[in-house]
Amino acid sequence: AARLRPAASSSFSSSASGDGSSRAPDTSLFVPVPLKPVGDAAEEDVGAELTRPLDKGEVLKHLNKFYKRKEIQRLGSENGLDARLFHQAFISFRKYIMESSSVSADLHIILSDICCGAGKVCLLGHVDDLFPFFLRHAKQIFPMLDCMDDLRKISDLRLPPNWYPDARAIQRKIIFHAGPTNSGKTYHAIQRFLSAKSGIYCGPLKLLAHEIFQKSNDANVPCDLVTGEERVYASEDARQAPHIACTIEMCSTNTPYEVAVIDEIQMIRDPARGWAWTRALLGLCAEEIHICGEAAAIDLVTELMYTTGEEVEVRNYKRLTPLTVLDYALESLDNLQPGDCVVCFSKNDIYSVSRQIEARGLECAVIYGSLPPGTKLEQAKRFNDPNDPCKILVATDAIGMGLNLCIKRIIFNSIVKPTINEKGEKEIDSITTSQALQIAGRAGRYGSSFKQGEVTTMHRDDLVQLKEILSEPVRPVKAAGLHPTPEQIEMFAYHLPDATLSNLIDIFVSLSQVDGLYFVCNIDDFKFLADMIQHIPLNLRSRYVFCTAPLNRKEPFVCTTLLKFARQFSRNEPLTFDWLCRHTKWPLAVPKNIKELVHLEAVHDVFDLYLWLSYRFMDMFPDAVLVRDIQKKLDDIIQVGICNITKLIRASQSAAAPGTAAVVSEDFPLSRTKNDTRVVPDRHGAKSTEALSIVTEVPGERKGKNVKTYRSATRQEDLKSHGRGSLANRLLREGLLTQEMLRQLESEWKDQHRNGRYGLASKRDDQNSSKEMGKKKK
Repeated sequence: AARLRPAASSSFSSSASGDGSSRAPDTSLFVPVPLKPVGDAAEEDVGAELTRPLDKGEVLKHLNKFYKRKEIQRLGSENGLDARLFHQAFISFRKYIMESSSVSADLHIILSDICCGAGKVCLLGHVDDLFPFFLRHAKQIFPMLDCMDDLRKISDLRLPPNWYPDARAIQRKIIFHAGPTNSGKTYHAIQRFLSAKSGIYCGPLKLLAHEIFQKSNDANVPCDLVTGEERVYASEDARQAPHIACTIEMCSTNTPYEVAVIDEIQMIRDPARGWAWTRALLGLCAEEIHICGEAAAIDLVTELMYTTGEEVEVRNYKRLTPLTVLDYALESLDNLQPGDCVVCFSKNDIYSVSRQIEARGLECAVIYGSLPPGTKLEQAKRFNDPNDPCKILVATDAIGMGLNLCIKRIIFNSIVKPTINEKGEKEIDSITTSQALQIAGRAGRYGSSFKQGEVTTMHRDDLVQLKEILSEPVRPVKAAGLHPTPEQIEMFAYHLPDATLSNLIDIFVSLSQVDGLYFVCNIDDFKFLADMIQHIPLNLRSRYVFCTAPLNRKEPFVCTTLLKFARQFSRNEPLTFDWLCRHTKWPLAVPKNIKELVHLEAVHDVFDLYLWLSYRFMDMFPDAVLVRDIQKKLDDIIQVGICNITKLIRASQSAAAPGTAAVVSEDFPLSRTKNDTRVVPDRHGAKSTEALSIVTEVPGERKGKNVKTYRSATRQEDLKSHGRGSLANRLLREGLLTQEMLRQLESEWKDQHRNGRYGLASKRDDQNSSKEMGKKKK
């Protein structure tokens, strides 16, 4: 079979056709199999015996004529050879003929007739007669041409409802609970879940699944918990309970239930995980499907249910407590009040803001995405406890779902969010209306001590933009995600046995056909892991499982551990508790700085990875119980580190070079070179690239609707205190300036002062500046 390679620029989220039409594959994925020219044959050259030896110079001339003929190119296209494949096949065909000492008798005779008949009125042969031989050669170097029709059928994704015959065999009742955050929509769905004889709750996060598990058992409704890393049974004898609370990827599409609840349905459009919501919506075997989420998903869900012959009943809900957008920004952390939550979008900002808060004598809780669930819950408990002195919360958008928090006021430290685009470039853009509403809606939770919620920004120039974002309608959800199944990939591998798993995925997505209601999810993480473990001998199904492991590929320690897991697995050597302890250097101490805290979080992810694999390969990962025990101990250690985060930051900075910050963000490291660039998109999608001149990622200034990502420490009002006074010292302490940057700012300030840029220069400076400018012009 052909050897295949991934295209570097392949884009998965938009690669599949939206109109369901058949289309040519991305032929940049195909590399021809090399065929060796025929050397000196043991037998006589039959073709030469029947005719005469070939004049290779004449043959080359006619081969080039063959390549240029439009009729030949059209015939090639009709047989699956687009311009790229046609060119590659011809180069190989010409090389094969020219470098072979002899060719097959029939091809030799055709070539001889073409050469002898050239220029004669009655041609003995024509270059077009070479096409059957050329096509035979092309299929030798591109074997997939013979099975392209089969590959197209396997990758046809236009009828996903047909993948779930058990669900199609019953008439399901679909109820959509639509409303904003804190409207009671999920509450009503859960009440029906608890009253049913059997039920399944499908949520986006382990914390949400755990909350429903706890709530159900507290209500004397036996309920099991199922996540990728954990199985907790309601009964002591581990018998399956009639109710299950699970993360959405773990739901069963074969087990019948009376009621199913699908939470946060708007995530069906998520470019990475949307396929899980599509699978649950189309495949759950339940008499009643209760869907909870934003009203923006109603039209799409209704359309999808038309294809299954099921109607959707919509129940709309309004927010239970008022939410007010304030007319003033916080502007200073001195204005914080009990119940405030400062929302940041990077770890750097989390560390910086939390240190500044504690420098004011206030205690704050910290919550961000990579923290273990137990630590998040503990931090939320501190913040919610009226008897705890911790009254301020600093968090990322991780609070948008999954935690019940008693927040009075949401304060956006920034309204731009850093991301990494498909090309691996650092990019930022304003948060969407959906994201803003999800986060802002956490203020004034119904049943808490705050009867209404408030939302504002840290900086005055962000407030107008936030009001604009919140006033815009939420964009409707247009399409649902899909993902290749293991069975489909196995069928691909049958036809292309020598292709790598990463290449199989490439080819699948290139050939896949979807209609306008669906899209193929971005599977870059899957391909990253597939390429990483490609050299390890594994069967296809095991390889597929390892590549679907949930991990952050930006964490080198976790990726390295997965590689070691796969290598040990391939040798059929069980991964024991002792082996894992040696690899992670357990037991671990309380972190002394931020770097150690980040490492502990990575170790916690490694334990999660072990537990996740233990439920898929029980014999090879046998010590799940022991690993879960030390993971709980590690959770306690991380909690101690988070409670002392200000000390860790201070220790990190004192251990680093003078005036530099040792805080590292998982998305955007603090250290940058002067050649780094950023992409600055505006609200209409236009983008520009400019050099970075400052290190930290804090909210930027705006001009019109353009987003300025990195707030410069050299704002005009700050420059008035440009020397090594209180402002400069504070910026140095907070890690927002380095000594080198400060020297550069001082130099720039002197130049600006000399040129009178801010109207502060003296008359003499203006005169001197004018003279200097005159000299430069001369």
